[in-house]
Parts: sequence; structure tokens; C-alpha cells
Amino acid sequence: MSTSLKPFNTFGIQANASRIVIAQTVQQLNEAWNEAVSLQKPVLILGEGSNILFLDDFIGTVIVNRIGGIEVTEKDDAWHLHIGAGENWHHLVEYTLQQNMPGLENLALIPGCVGSSPIQNIGAYGVELKKVCAYVECIDMRSGETHRLDNKECQFGYRDSIFKHDYQNDYAITAVGLRIPKLWQPVLTYGDLTRFDPATVTPQEVFDAVCHMRMTKLPDPRVNGNAGSFFKNPVITAEQAAGLLSEFTDMPHYPQADGSIKLAAGWLIDRCELKGYQIGGAAVHRQQALVLINTANATSQDIVKLAHYIRQRVGEKFNVWLEPEVRFMGVKGEVSAVETIA
Repeated sequence: MSTSLKPFNTFGIQANASRIVIAQTVQQLNEAWNEAVSLQKPVLILGEGSNILFLDDFIGTVIVNRIGGIEVTEKDDAWHLHIGAGENWHHLVEYTLQQNMPGLENLALIPGCVGSSPIQNIGAYGVELKKVCAYVECIDMRSGETHRLDNKECQFGYRDSIFKHDYQNDYAITAVGLRIPKLWQPVLTYGDLTRFDPATVTPQEVFDAVCHMRMTKLPDPRVNGNAGSFFKNPVITAEQAAGLLSEFTDMPHYPQADGSIKLAAGWLIDRCELKGYQIGGAAVHRQQALVLINTANATSQDIVKLAHYIRQRVGEKFNVWLEPEVRFMGVKGEVSAVETIA
């Protein structure tokens, strides 16, 4: 059996694992984990590898989570969905539209599995997972016990959750519960969506527009390996934002509930004239500066060097220091992405 991780990461980076296991049930996942632990080997649980950069060969077992299934319960005010962690996210969005359960259309074409969605608290075009997430089920691999964390317990933040912190190690997400309200309210605050009339727009029109925006601006990972948005949109103080806006009057900026200001990382990179900039086989995408692509057999070090260069250029010009959204994986497990590119 091949131990190459290239088919299991959308960056298309060549790296190997000591062992790869495809788990289609919770039992298979738990057994593979216990076997690796008994051999004192590191374990990594992977979805579709759409938000990961392998820096080196992984010296342990990689378990590919393919737990499937979609269960729907209809209530008076909402649909309640229980989805296996290994289901493809975009296929879920399509399924809900086909079943006349709108509400996920702004999150169309986000790559990855359903089980990965709460880790990052995925979001796009004004909607985040936390808006519809009712609970996340995970298994404590040490005891085999299943835990169900409700929305509040997940501690969702911007591209953040408890699954990046207290529940990062020794836990595996097995299912996600969504609550989709029957009273559909379109979110039309970003991009081409602002052109629609909220009184007449349909869920399908929003879905089609989101797909069009993503397909025209973002590269297909089957053609040019990538992990989607490489950097988080930085959040800065209102005072710092005011200083930048006095100099860069056209700078996109989004006030947050706590008074801070979110900036568009892609705009900052673009203003440094870095679209198309290349190091080795890694390059900044020409249509969307927030995406780094594997143009031709890029190594992980090509991507790290390119990310470092971008971070330095943006930091020197704006005094804003970008942080990767992509998770960096070393020989034994996750390492600090910020420290790696600093």
C-alpha cells in the first residue's frame, strides 16, 4: 500500500507517512489510533487535506476520516442535520439546496470535509459555520467516549475553535450537527452578492453567484495545487486602522462587534504588487493574491519561503503582520505556522 500523502493534500506536496489508514467507521478510526499509540507513533487525522501544508515526511500513522451519512430531522422552525465528518462539504451544500433547505449557499465550493469545517469555523461571503452549527460530536481516542459539544462549547472565533486548542490532540471529530432555520434570510454583503435585491433573490441565485466568484477568482487545486486562502484576514485596532486609512483611503475594512477592524489580506498583498511573484515552484495566484499555488512540483520549503517573503513585504509596508490560515504539519505533528514563516 502506498504511503504517499500527495493524493491527500490539495497543495499536491510530495510527502510520505509511515502508514495511511482509510477509516469509514468510528470503530476503524479508533482501532487505527490505538494501534499507532501502542507502537508509540504519532497520529494525524486528516479530512481532504485542503488546509494543510506538509513540511516533512510524517513518521507516524495518517488516518483519513471518511465517516459518511446525512440524517435530516424536520421541526416546525428548522431542519436539523446530523452529518458524518467524512462527507464532502460542497456536496452537503448542494444536497441541502436540492432538498429545499437553503442557508448554506454562501459557503459553497469551500474545499474539505464536513468534519474539518468546525475546526476552522469556515466562512465566506458574510456567513460563518458558527451561524448554523448546533453541535459537534467527537470521540476521545484515549477512552473511546463520544462527546457532543454545543455551539457555545465549541468556542468559535475567526477561523478558530476549541478544536485548535483544548480538543486538538487525542480527539477526532466524527459528526457535525447543523440547524438550518426555515425562515431563509439571504446574506448579500460581499462581492457580486450586493447586486441582488433581498426581496426577490433566490437561494439558487446566491449559490450560483458564489460558485461563479470562487471559480473565476480561485484556482482549481486539480490544476494548480493550493489550500485556498493561505493567510487569515488580519484584525487590528480601530486606532491602527484609522492611521492606515488616512494613507490608503481605498483600503477595504470591516468593523467588528468588539470595535476592532478586519482588513482584507489579499488587498494588502496585492498592494505590495506580489501577484504572480514566484519562488521555486510556488507562486502568488494572479487572480487572487490570498492564494499561494503549486505551479510545478513545488516543495514545502518553496511555499514557506514565499509565505515568509509576503509576510515581510506586507509588514514593512503596512505594519500588519499576516498569519497563515493553513495548518503546518511537521514530522510528528502540527507546528506553529507563524514561527515557521517568521
